[in-house]
Amino acid sequence: MALKKKPVTGMKDILPKEMEIRNYVMNMIRETYGKFGFSSIETPCVEHIENLSSKQGGENEKLIFKILKRGEKLKLESAKEEADLVDSGLRYDLTVPLSRYYSNHANELPAPFKALQMGNVWRADRPQRGRFRQFMQCDIDILGELTYLAEIELVLATTTLLGKLDFHNFTIRINDRKILKAMAQYSGFPAESFDTVFIILDKMDKIGLEGVSEELEKEGFARESIDTYLGMFREITSDIQGVRYIKEKLKDVLDPKVAEDLETIIASVDAVKSTDFKISFDPTLVRGMSYYTGPIFEIAMDEFGGSVGGGGRYDEMIGKFTGQNTSACGFSIGFERIVMLLLERGYEVPGTGEKKAYLIEKNMPADKLLTILKQAEEERRNGTQVTISIMKKNKKFQKEQMMTEGYTEFVEFFRDKL
Repeated sequence: MALKKKPVTGMKDILPKEMEIRNYVMNMIRETYGKFGFSSIETPCVEHIENLSSKQGGENEKLIFKILKRGEKLKLESAKEEADLVDSGLRYDLTVPLSRYYSNHANELPAPFKALQMGNVWRADRPQRGRFRQFMQCDIDILGELTYLAEIELVLATTTLLGKLDFHNFTIRINDRKILKAMAQYSGFPAESFDTVFIILDKMDKIGLEGVSEELEKEGFARESIDTYLGMFREITSDIQGVRYIKEKLKDVLDPKVAEDLETIIASVDAVKSTDFKISFDPTLVRGMSYYTGPIFEIAMDEFGGSVGGGGRYDEMIGKFTGQNTSACGFSIGFERIVMLLLERGYEVPGTGEKKAYLIEKNMPADKLLTILKQAEEERRNGTQVTISIMKKNKKFQKEQMMTEGYTEFVEFFRDKL
């Protein structure tokens, strides 16, 4: 049977043009985040299955690529349940590995610790535009910072990066999980049903207020609670005034400091930002991960038609490893979606320098070839990118192909003259 030449479903081969952009974006990430004080780290792509299945990853825990035990540990004939077969899995995000990493190395790291991590993750998801089963994630996290300075730094660093990649007029949507819970409590929903309410609320941008109302009613919630709940969304504005409205409306169920901190984050980012974007209070923002405990945020980009990044505060996750909670906040950009948008708009990597091609006649004598190699080496030392290829019969087609790779100058060498 012939071997399969196409990649596994949900995975992809990366061609040179895309790889050039990916490398440029990765370098820009390191440069930009480095200036904000973030240090690069790396964690293994394989994690203990207990860590991946700790109910910290929300829906992603249903999408784990699980790994069988190996060698003598794998006993298929006596296995009675999954735990007898599986002991690890491919990571589905970078936050769970980071929490394990910090728990293991906290005594060797500064406080607070500002981490930058880039790497592939895997989810057994349904592939679609901008979504794969293997994809690159890029996270920045601040661990050990109690105050809203962490949120401000994360938003400013991320938006500065997007500005350098020529993205403008996007929106940072921001909310707080404590506000979500306070709104549900104020409306009279039972505490044990909050997750159900939030799952339905998360569909607001797709089904609208009326659709949310219908779904809440189907779940059997009281009409009075639904009307109170949705009435607030009709009155809240997407600016600081909206945050102040929430602070006053929920004063009996919400610590006023939550709203005050959110107002400070929005005002500070707006005052300092160096990129053209909006920061908007959005009380419908939920974020699917169950580990978020405070402010949450997403990047909404019109040209994609959805989110191209997000994050938030997760002050309780590291405590699952150490028994002691540690303040933590992170922001992840959708690396694959960013690269896809750059490719779709025909983005050209700036400052790549001159690209020159040497085309050599076939059967060039060794002494003359040595002269050509020395000439190429001299040009490379002076900053020119030089590739050397044997001249083909159809030189016109050969040059056209190389021009698609960015080569703009061609030098031909023949046996009888150099």
